[in-house]
Parts: sequence; structure tokens; C-alpha cells
Amino acid sequence: MTLTAPYDAASATPPAVDRPQRDRPPGASFGSGPVMRVVLPVAAVIVLLAIWQVATGSTNLDPTVLPSPIRIATSGWAAREAIGTATLATLQITIFGLLFAVAAAMLVASVLAFVAPLRQTVLPLLIAAQSVPIIVLAPLVVIWFGFEAAPKVGLVAIVSMLPLTIATLQGLLSADPDADALMRSMGASPWKVFLRLRIPTALPAAITGLRITTSFIVVAAIFSEYVGARAGLGIFMQTQKNLYRTDLVFAAVFVSIVIGLALFALTYLLEWALLPWERRRKAAQR
Repeated sequence: MTLTAPYDAASATPPAVDRPQRDRPPGASFGSGPVMRVVLPVAAVIVLLAIWQVATGSTNLDPTVLPSPIRIATSGWAAREAIGTATLATLQITIFGLLFAVAAAMLVASVLAFVAPLRQTVLPLLIAAQSVPIIVLAPLVVIWFGFEAAPKVGLVAIVSMLPLTIATLQGLLSADPDADALMRSMGASPWKVFLRLRIPTALPAAITGLRITTSFIVVAAIFSEYVGARAGLGIFMQTQKNLYRTDLVFAAVFVSIVIGLALFALTYLLEWALLPWERRRKAAQR
């Protein structure tokens, strides 16, 4: 039998669900809009920085112990060229490490989804490998492969790969069995079922795994520089710490936070671009 109209999970539009406003708990709509999701955290950061500034100014703390936010900002701006150069080196390791992690996770998860015996054998090994502390793994990678950027990229990819792999694999295995059986009964090959059903089903979980990865991948890149690199935010922070320039250490930390938040925000843009059916589902639930 020829498959003339295959099931496509991506094009499936969920039925609209009427949700009366009175069923929502009191205060549920407050702060739920996209603007408030940005405004409230920014306001909280401003309040924390103001408290920090007042506390350091009123107690006359030694700046080498805890500099004020204004001192951090002015010192960071004065050292912007050095921080910019270090940021580019760290960003390079982070981006390439993330790309390699995504590619490896997609490949491994797809193979494990197809071959159940391999999944039962390899998945525990991956989890065990993830339990190796990066503080042990990083020096070994440097000893084996040297101080160039490539070993750092590999280390970041290894550290970031497991959450992506498990999330993607879970998504691939959670495809609707009835839809799977329907497609196979209509003559769809396993490869077509994989492309038309399992991948669209797995994408939301994969993006969630990517979102988790972006929360620590910058830290992994900076730590990989600590154990052996010629440039980067990790080297910059280590140097400034040895010089008791705590203000510049904090400035580099804030830059790493901004990079992490930017990568985290990009996952929402990616979700918006790749999952139009999720936008329709969320719109139907409003």
C-alpha cells in the first residue's frame, strides 16, 4: 500500500480548549506576559545592585574584598579591550563546544532510539562518564591533547552532551505509539516514521535539554581555560585574582553571566522558529 497522506506530528494542530477566566487561580495572570517576564527580573537585578552599592558604600569595605557595582563597571569599562579579547576566546570555545555537543547528542540519541540493545548497553555508560568530575577530566584532556583550543572545545562538548542526549532520546521514544502503528500500517518505512513522527515529537524535549545545557556551558568553557589556555575569561580572571583586582574579576563574571543569558534567550528564539505547532498549541490553551 502506498502512503499517500502520512501522519505529520509537526502539522497536527491541537483542538482549542476553552478555559474560563474564573478557573484560573487568583493572581495567575500577573507577571505572565512576555514583557513582565523581562521587566520583573531586570527590576530585581536593579534592586540587588542598589542594595549592594549602598552596603559597600556605607560599610567602607576594602575593594579588594568586595568592590561596589559602580567600581566594577568603571574598572571593567577601562579594561574593555582586554575583557573583549578574553570574551571572544571564551565565546569561541563555548559556541563550537555547544555545536559539537548538539551534533553528537542528536547522532547518539538517534542511534540509541533505533537500537534497543545498544540503548540498554550504552546509556548507563554515558551516565557513568558524566559522573566523572570536570576537575579531574580537564587536566587529563590537557595532558593528552595539549593547550590548543580544540581540546577545550572537546571538553565542553563532552560535559554538555549528556543532558542533550537524554532529553532527545526521551523525546524520540515518547512518540505516539498509535500514530507509529498507523504510519507503519500504511506502508511507511522506519526512516519515514523517524522523520515525520519521532523527530517532531522529540524537538521540544531536545530544546529543553539545550536550555539546560546553556545554563552551565559557559562555566565549563571558563573552567577548561583554568587548567590550560593562552586566552579567555578563565585566564583573565585567574590573572586578575592574583593581582587582587577583584573588581575586574567581578567584571569578567558579569560578562560570562551575560553570555549565558544570551544563549539561554536564543533557545527561545530557536523554539519559536522550529516549533510552530507548539506556538499553535500554546495559543489554543490561552
